[in-house]
Amino acid sequence: MEDIRLDKYLWAVRIFKTRSDAADAVRTNKVTVNGSSAKPSREVKIGDVIAVRKQAVTYSYKVLDLVSSRQPAKNVPEYCLNITPQEELDKLNVPRETIFVFRDRGTGRPTKKERRELDGLMEEVYYDDGE
Repeated sequence: MEDIRLDKYLWAVRIFKTRSDAADAVRTNKVTVNGSSAKPSREVKIGDVIAVRKQAVTYSYKVLDLVSSRQPAKNVPEYCLNITPQEELDKLNVPRETIFVFRDRGTGRPTKKERRELDGLMEEVYYDDGE
């Protein structure tokens, strides 16, 4: 079989829902092939390792065979192998910290000043944990 475009392959093995989603992810450097960034038109070869960053997790896939048409989910393991390390998958199970701000009943919506304080508190929680 001839070489297949990267965006078409990612769509065919159901990593992305649409081909345009796959192309957008490749263009925004969320997809790498063998450790280097690529263009949507890059040709995929058997044995390539494709890394896809979705939210906080970077999934890794090894190309086992080439396919140009979208496959049923049960056939996907014939064409690509998920080799994502366990520590990446563990990021999916990290509990989210929730902040509950108590407000007296009937006090209405927060004022502009109170809203800024809430936003500052949320930024501290979500941006300080990422370092």
